[in-house]
Amino acid sequence: MESNGTFLACNSLKDDKDLKFLLKGSQLLKVKSASWRKERFYKLQEDCKTIWQESKKMLRSPESQIFSIEDIRDVRSGHKTEGMEKYAKDVPEYRCFSIIFKDQRKNLDLIASSEDDANHWISGLAKIITHSNSMNQKQKLQHWIHTCLRKADKNKDNKMSLKELKDFLKEVNIEVDDYHAKKIFQHCDKSKTEALEDDEIEEFYKILTERKEIDKIFQKYSDAEGFMSCQNLVRFLYETQQEEDAVVAGPALIQKYEPNERAKKGNAMTKDGFLMYLLSDDGNIFNSSHRKVYQDMTQPLSHYLVSSSHNTYLMEDQLTGPSSTEAYIRALTKGCRCVELDCWDGPNSEPVIYHGYTLTSKILFSDVIKAIKNYAFKTSPYPVIISLENHCSVDQQKVMAQHMTTILQDMLLVAPVDGNKSQFPSPEQLKGKILVKGKKLSRHEDPTGANGNNNLEAEDVSDEDEAAEMEDESVKTEIQQKGKSDTLKLAKELSDTVVYCKSVHFNGFEDPSHPRAFYEMSSFTESKALKLAQESGTSFIHHNIRHLSRIYPAGWRTDSSNYNPIDLWNVGCQIVALNFQTAGTEMDVYQGRFQDNGFSGYVLKPEFLRDEQTKFNPKSITEGTWGTKKKLLLKIISGQQLPKVNKSKNSIVDPKVTIEIHGVQQDNNKKQTKVIENNGFNPKWDEEFTFDIEIPTLALVRFVVEDFDMSTKNDFIGQYTLPFTSLKQGYRHIHLLTKNGDPYSSSTLFVYVNIQDCD
Repeated sequence: MESNGTFLACNSLKDDKDLKFLLKGSQLLKVKSASWRKERFYKLQEDCKTIWQESKKMLRSPESQIFSIEDIRDVRSGHKTEGMEKYAKDVPEYRCFSIIFKDQRKNLDLIASSEDDANHWISGLAKIITHSNSMNQKQKLQHWIHTCLRKADKNKDNKMSLKELKDFLKEVNIEVDDYHAKKIFQHCDKSKTEALEDDEIEEFYKILTERKEIDKIFQKYSDAEGFMSCQNLVRFLYETQQEEDAVVAGPALIQKYEPNERAKKGNAMTKDGFLMYLLSDDGNIFNSSHRKVYQDMTQPLSHYLVSSSHNTYLMEDQLTGPSSTEAYIRALTKGCRCVELDCWDGPNSEPVIYHGYTLTSKILFSDVIKAIKNYAFKTSPYPVIISLENHCSVDQQKVMAQHMTTILQDMLLVAPVDGNKSQFPSPEQLKGKILVKGKKLSRHEDPTGANGNNNLEAEDVSDEDEAAEMEDESVKTEIQQKGKSDTLKLAKELSDTVVYCKSVHFNGFEDPSHPRAFYEMSSFTESKALKLAQESGTSFIHHNIRHLSRIYPAGWRTDSSNYNPIDLWNVGCQIVALNFQTAGTEMDVYQGRFQDNGFSGYVLKPEFLRDEQTKFNPKSITEGTWGTKKKLLLKIISGQQLPKVNKSKNSIVDPKVTIEIHGVQQDNNKKQTKVIENNGFNPKWDEEFTFDIEIPTLALVRFVVEDFDMSTKNDFIGQYTLPFTSLKQGYRHIHLLTKNGDPYSSSTLFVYVNIQDCD
């Protein structure tokens, strides 16, 4: 068993010098603060999937000393985290590196004893992560099962007793009574030695991973010898999977996924190849052609929904939590295209960012601008908007302008694109550019430069202070004591960085005879925006065709909770800002919407939200050109390798699946399966559900798996959300995501999808 597991993860790297170094392990200095820098031993475990770290803490459990390669988001060399910047500047960069985790866990900042050691760790980890990401689902499953087998093999004799087999089944999240466990054991124990070894363990593995529901589909299209001809595969792709290019796709899928060389040469598919296809990206419920940018990116900026973050600097709550440049990096790498900076006067004439009037920690404005420069275009090439909430003195505003100009250089947009002064340029034209949203000097001045430029050095502008709306008593007292003014002096240098996103107060929808300049945009609290959407939906849609609107969470959300973005997208609001650091349904829906169009952070609004003549109102849907109504049929067939929620050995999940539709009010719906008791390994539901979808282009579908609990709230297991228009039909796998939106390595749902036009 040991060699099998190691083989799966490390075989292709077995002679690699970096890997050998990591398997041996080394002493590293762990850095936590200016006064906390301690030597600890780190080592890659034999499974090549986990790292063991020495701990001096008393009573620390063995599990807490291990972290998985799959939990690592990034490995950064040098002083590339706040911790390294602050506490390791005395150490040469070439000895320093940091491990960044996917969840909310703190970064692990480490110092190696030499440049060679640091390079071994940085390169070795990068190779293993790349290797792990390139494994197909079957290899991941095989590896995971072998890892669990190793855990169950308590005496490390590479054999499995009946007791160890029962422990293993609990480890993989399945409860089997003694009778069934004994039956499986006896069936596999061909040598009658009361212990399974080698081929007998492989036989046990085959029984465990059998997918009868897929065998049934395969048999329908295969011959007596167990081969599915290319012709029959094409028929399956066309009839069942609704693939329009089935004739081209069939032969390509055989070449891509068929492991049997004989079958491949005969242009046919075996059951193994068929399963590999269904578990791959081509068998995914999400349309793989939507993983790249496929929408028209040449329309005005106001015609797109824009992935946007609120109070981006916060890692936790709005009152006492830490502020961090890492929060900007996380948001930008999640596809966010509009980040927020709350700027205040700091010591030594250096502006700082924090949540005003609260105890949240402070970070330097210049450090945030550096982080934005370094990470703005790693995930998407399309423009980033810096939304400034400015509370600084004129002198420190000049410093802000200087930092943006010197750090961002050519990235910073300081003049209209191609002399465009009548409407927004497109995301395509703004590729690689950073725009500033903020106040602009003199209401008579045109930020696009169409009406000349005045020479004011500074003047009063209205102060829009989101922190002043917070419903926390200590914040209110602080504001009263400071005697906050409604106006603010604005420095010309800062004003000049604003070109297309001039912040103005909203004074009602414009009078057609006195149209407002397209570059003027307003920010709304969620309650104000929802009221406008409810009472004046069509007017709001018309406003949002020409102007940008930014929405932000209500002041009472001091816990950084989120509001539902759907109702605001439905009236064309583009910059619907959420607290990216807070997991939950709202963020799932958000990430579901923006995984579309190549995860670029820009999604083109439907035609009826861009048409100047539109009469669409999501609150009162009448006949119109909103697209054909659809009937969605979903069959939840089975689940695979659902993770344990409660880590205790004897705890097995009781999964149930809820399907939610999020869209216009008529489409919002929720249906759920029965509960399957004591089986998170391969639960079977076989339940069908139908939904009528009135406005398909505005709808999202969310699949949520929970561990049912009769006495308390159900525990979250995993979820997946996608736009209705990105659904693929036929038999599909759904690859579940964690609470923080990261993929599980092998947790899936198997479903059947069919979409028909409504009569």
